[in-house]
Amino acid sequence: MKRLLLLFFIILGLNIQAQTEKSDKLYFSDALVIHLPEYNKEAKAAYRYRRFEEADRLFENFVTAKLQGTYIDNFKFLNLKGKKVTLYDYKKPVYLLTYASWCIPGKGEIPALNELADKYRDKIDFVIVFWDKKETAKKLSKQFNSHINVLYVDETRNNHAFVVENLKHSLGLPTCYLIGGDREIRDIKRSIFNPYNLSKEESFELNYEAINSAITNNLIGNSEKKEEIKWSAITPE
Repeated sequence: MKRLLLLFFIILGLNIQAQTEKSDKLYFSDALVIHLPEYNKEAKAAYRYRRFEEADRLFENFVTAKLQGTYIDNFKFLNLKGKKVTLYDYKKPVYLLTYASWCIPGKGEIPALNELADKYRDKIDFVIVFWDKKETAKKLSKQFNSHINVLYVDETRNNHAFVVENLKHSLGLPTCYLIGGDREIRDIKRSIFNPYNLSKEESFELNYEAINSAITNNLIGNSEKKEEIKWSAITPE
C-alpha cells in the first residue's frame, strides 16, 4: 500500500511539474503581440530617416531580448501536393527560411543551402516556405535539392491568416528561423544581401559561411551541449 501511495505521489508530482513547465512557456506569437508594436515604431522611424545601421541594430536587439527563448507555434503550411503540414511534424532542429517569388535570393544562397542541407541532413530538417500559390512554389522548388522540404502558403485562402500574420507580416522576408528540437527559437536572422558585383563563387562562400555558422552555433553545437548537460545532471558520478 505504501509503495502504491509513493508511486501515486511521484506520478502526481511529475504531472504538476509538466503542467507548470508548459504554462511557463512563452510562444512566439504571444511575444509578438506584447513587443512587436514598440519595435515597429522604432524601426519605422529609423528607416524613415535612412538610419539603416540603427535599423539593423534594433532588429538584432529585438530578436535577442524578446524573441530568442520563446517557443515557435505549430504553424500550418501546405506541401507541393497540397496536403497540410505542421511545423511540429519535423522532429529534428529546424532551419526555416521564408521566401516569396518576387524576393530573389542572392546568387550564391541557394547553392550554399543545397550543400549544407546535404551535409546536415541527418541532424537538421531544412524547410523553405514560399508565400505564393502552389504552381509558383512548385516551379521554384526545382532549385532546391531533395533534402530541403519546400512548402507554401497561399494567402488567398482564408484559413492561413494566423501563419501569415506571424511569419510574414511581423518581421518581413526573407527571414530565417533557427528552431531547436524542443521548439525553442534559438535565433532569427535575415538573409545576406551581397553586392551585385560579387561573383557567384564569392557569393556562395559568404552565404555558406554565414548559414553554416548560424547552424553550428544555434542548432548543432547548441543541441549537443544541451543533451550533454541533461545527461550529466541525471547520471550519478
